[in-house]
Amino acid sequence: MKIFVPGRLCLFGEHSDWAGGYRCVNPELEKGFALITSTNQGLYAEVKPHPSQLILRASLSDGTYQDSTLPMDREALLAQAETGGFFSYAAGVAYQVLIHYAVGGIEIDNYRTDLPVKKGLASSAALCVLVARAFNRLYDLKMTIRDEMELAYLGEITTPSRCGRMDQACAYGNRPILMSFDGEGIDVTELSVPKNLFFVIVDLGAGKDTQEILNQLNECYPFAVNEVQQNVQYYLGSVSSQLTQEAAKALQRGDAEQIGVLMKQAQAEFDKYLIPACPSQLSAPILHELLNYEPIQPYILGGKGVGSQGDGTAQFIVKDEDNQQKVIEIIERDFPQMQGLKLTVNAEKKVRKAVIPAAGFGTRLFPATKGVKKELFPIIDRDGRAKPVIMVIVEEAMSAGIEEIGIVAQKGDRILFEDFFKTPPSEELFKKLSPENQEYSQYLQDLGNRITILTQEEQEGYGHAVYCAKEWVKDEPFLLMLGDHLYASDTETSCARQVLDVYEQVGQSVVGLSVMPEAILHKVGCVTGFWQESDSILSVTQIYEKPDIEYARSHLHVEGMADDLFLGLFGIYALKPKIFDFLEEHISQNFRERGEFQLTSCLDRLRQEEGITGYLVKGQYFDMGMPEFYRQTMIDFRNAGK
Repeated sequence: MKIFVPGRLCLFGEHSDWAGGYRCVNPELEKGFALITSTNQGLYAEVKPHPSQLILRASLSDGTYQDSTLPMDREALLAQAETGGFFSYAAGVAYQVLIHYAVGGIEIDNYRTDLPVKKGLASSAALCVLVARAFNRLYDLKMTIRDEMELAYLGEITTPSRCGRMDQACAYGNRPILMSFDGEGIDVTELSVPKNLFFVIVDLGAGKDTQEILNQLNECYPFAVNEVQQNVQYYLGSVSSQLTQEAAKALQRGDAEQIGVLMKQAQAEFDKYLIPACPSQLSAPILHELLNYEPIQPYILGGKGVGSQGDGTAQFIVKDEDNQQKVIEIIERDFPQMQGLKLTVNAEKKVRKAVIPAAGFGTRLFPATKGVKKELFPIIDRDGRAKPVIMVIVEEAMSAGIEEIGIVAQKGDRILFEDFFKTPPSEELFKKLSPENQEYSQYLQDLGNRITILTQEEQEGYGHAVYCAKEWVKDEPFLLMLGDHLYASDTETSCARQVLDVYEQVGQSVVGLSVMPEAILHKVGCVTGFWQESDSILSVTQIYEKPDIEYARSHLHVEGMADDLFLGLFGIYALKPKIFDFLEEHISQNFRERGEFQLTSCLDRLRQEEGITGYLVKGQYFDMGMPEFYRQTMIDFRNAGK
């Protein structure tokens, strides 16, 4: 299994994590706020289980390698963690894993590192998250991203490191977050941006004493006894809080110019209130020379120091990629000791495409499916109009704002779907239609212009059918809907739109859910997790295909639900394109389940890799795949929903 963990960049709110932590002692202090994003650089690793040892082969940023092997024994791991140094971080996390979970060992080959160390980019925290994530995924510990972050933090403070609470925020990957710190408590809000934002991170190639900075600033807490200490608390409290929250709003608007203004303001206020507390380190002449360097001013919108500040690292926000490159070229030309890195906070891509697999044989509806594809079976909709099932599903997707639809069909069935959606009725038939239906015929042609028929050459399972859409979907997120399910919303918002609304809210893949009795679990995919919003949004910790009742009772029950009720898959998904990587891996390795390539196990891999949110859809689904279900759907669908 391959894992990448980036570094983290504190855009705004440096020092606010530990400063806010003092509210445990002095509640008069302000809560801390920090705006954080990941770097484009980080740690790349291949991981696999080991029966009894923690093995770490690390690629250091200078191009050298170091190896360490330790037994998976609490005492040995703790002893190594307490020594400090690079390998202590891995040992500290492994020690915490053993405290909380029953696991074996692990082997980590960190084959590439392009993240600068000791530059305020949380390289040690990235290693801690890497180890926590490796244990989580290899041993299926069902930890959420927040759980991984917390375990990585516990692991790092097992070492002599006294990292702040924001360091392990690199666990959230390339989605920016707003963190708040209130004593021992922290909150994390994931943010999205409407357009790409471009930054430059500069390693100043100088030196600073982070320990001295932290020691001097901590002297100002928890109670200020002079003006210098009052100023430190003022800046790290209300000033930093206001600037950081304003920056978070600007980021969500994609307002690079305003972020630049706030960066300049934050640095000016930092200098005014914090330099007197540690002038030997925070005066930072090299940082300030670069921030004010005239040749780069036309290309930057603003800049400030990073991390604990001092002469360590600088950050700039620029207008676009060209300016990003220009700033790096100027700095590296005029300051040979410095190194520039690009950082792009990418806009969350809108879900524009929907995939509808319709390539099955429909064996459970034989012999009707010998003459008519089940996706072309008639259904009477709520307007009293007779339509084929596939059209009702297509209209559900369109109701969610989808722009393009890919229907996956058998090679021999392409003509059936193309005839229906793309070929106008014969002139003779058209003349016999009512004026209303003649108008509707044009609507059908317009619908067809948005539809692409994709081919599944061989029927190798549902996961294989989804994979056949890879080249058409490309690198975009997409809506996935079953070709034999109909949906009826209980609200004014369609079921598909509900799922996409949650996707836009959480920024990760979403699976629609429905409450199901235990008697039918053996026919459906089932999930478990914990509620983020009661009876609405779920952090998914496991996805399991067609469990038996005993397994479901032991492993899949969700707190707060009746003992005989579970959460099953509704049949609508909003998926990141990473799902294709896992489908491709299964297909290339011929990994089959029940003789076919399945989707559910790949969804669970996606959950481990990126996280998945479940959403309890406010509506009903109607399964057309069996005779008794089809009969009941004909009765119920017309009167279902709003």
